Amino acid sequence: MPTSTPPAPAALAAVLDYHQRTKHRFEAYASGPGTLDWDAQPAPFRHFQGAPQIALPRLSAVPPDSALHAALQRPFARLDEPQQAPLPPDLASLGALLQLSLGLTAWKSYGPDRWAVRANPSSGNLHPTEAYLLIAGIDALQDGLYHYRPENHALELRAAHPTAGREPSLAILLTSVMWREAWKYGERAFRYCQLDTGHAAGALRYAAAVLGWRLAEQAHVGSDTLARLAGIDRLAEFPARKRAETELEEAEILLAASFCAAPPKPLASTELQTLAEHATWHGVASTIDRYPMYSWPAIAQVAAATRRADGEAQPAATLPAPAPRAPGEAAKPVQALLGERRSAQRFDRHHVMGQAQFAAVLARLQPAAGLPWDVFAETPRSALVLFVARVEGLAPGLYLLPRSAAQRDALRPLLAGRFALAPVPGLEPLLQLAGLEPLELQRSTRSLHCHQDIAANACFALGMLAAFDAALESGPAAYRSLYREAGLIGQALYLEAEAQGLRGTGIGCFFDDPVRALLGLEGHAWQTLYHFTVGLPVEDPRIESAPAYADDADTLPH
Repeated sequence: MPTSTPPAPAALAAVLDYHQRTKHRFEAYASGPGTLDWDAQPAPFRHFQGAPQIALPRLSAVPPDSALHAALQRPFARLDEPQQAPLPPDLASLGALLQLSLGLTAWKSYGPDRWAVRANPSSGNLHPTEAYLLIAGIDALQDGLYHYRPENHALELRAAHPTAGREPSLAILLTSVMWREAWKYGERAFRYCQLDTGHAAGALRYAAAVLGWRLAEQAHVGSDTLARLAGIDRLAEFPARKRAETELEEAEILLAASFCAAPPKPLASTELQTLAEHATWHGVASTIDRYPMYSWPAIAQVAAATRRADGEAQPAATLPAPAPRAPGEAAKPVQALLGERRSAQRFDRHHVMGQAQFAAVLARLQPAAGLPWDVFAETPRSALVLFVARVEGLAPGLYLLPRSAAQRDALRPLLAGRFALAPVPGLEPLLQLAGLEPLELQRSTRSLHCHQDIAANACFALGMLAAFDAALESGPAAYRSLYREAGLIGQALYLEAEAQGLRGTGIGCFFDDPVRALLGLEGHAWQTLYHFTVGLPVEDPRIESAPAYADDADTLPH
């Protein structure tokens, strides 16, 4: 539940302290639980007992002759192209939006263990993100606030709003149950919740594009207003409210939708507050964890320090017009691609990635590439440092991919004393920092990523290097934005890897300062926030797969 935000100097100090204390180091990992009881992990799904429930149509029931079916079969590469007729907002399109972005895509099992896989990735598959939909003027749905239940693909009417004959409208509010991550990752969990918010926002943006819709963050709406709108400040409806660290949700972002390719109209904070004040509320929240074993006060402290007041955000960045994809690139139907997204568990350490594949992935990571970079309001702050092991025609070694001219100009003088910064012909704006012998590169990549083979055996790994101090000049709330941008980059990497017949996986465990030391970076100005790897996956035949929703005759591919 939001509390008053600390004064700016104290809040900034809290952010810097949190970031330093939650770094992994060669000599010690960040504070986390000493043991895990996998039979008593937090509940992966939340529901509101007593709230009316509305089943959403599933993709398996979409008629083959419908406009929605045609949209689902569009090639992934054509998502940037506006549809001639965007789909209208109704139960079917809402169901598609949510199933493609936040819904289940399969159930996996290995021996006695069984777990769900979702369209949006999550650190440790723990899924702290909860989604609420603010709906008005859509047939078959009462105006109000709805909570999405991915386990049965349904909406719960959490709050009924007065009907005023408004035009159809939709906004999606994301919150975090931070205890789901803290249960496993301890103090570092706040970082991962922000990454997951970025992943979820990206997943929603891609899914909205399937329908011909647009989503954009409403960063000017403050944390307290979001908490009031979502009802997560209504403590009497959270039965385990005395265990606030485990049970309560943290307001994250609000995404407004437009049912066309044009940007949505900004939502007014005062109108949102009025909706919450005049709502009729339903339901009592289910329990996440009855018997927590640990407590992590640092998470609550940094959460309070990074909340945003109404009107505090900077104006949205203006991005360049998207560059078209190469002809024939990423021809897989979008439904299949979004449904087949997985996190790789192992990579083939001999596979060589084609240079054309590599170039296509890098091109889509630039803000000029269109989707999904228009979903957030802030200017992109993260450049990419690549550990390239096996890419056709490319020498193994370290590379830098600036994502703006400002990043390139800021990093060049910091790196020039140690590295060549040589442009790579045909792969501009990629810069080669240094060549490394394959064995040396493999050892360095493994050791910097918490000694994990998943990094060392990839075709390439990368770290997201953020302009940390420059971002925090706008206020402590930018700390969340930096991680959300990193999560958004991760979501793009997941889907672009799948489009190239490969697979990716996010890596939250890396040694923060040794990565920067490798680059010769000192101070706080640039920080590495999230890492990622891409390669050819090696599937485990022992893991069995079952449909996401058992009563579907057909479902998303697995």
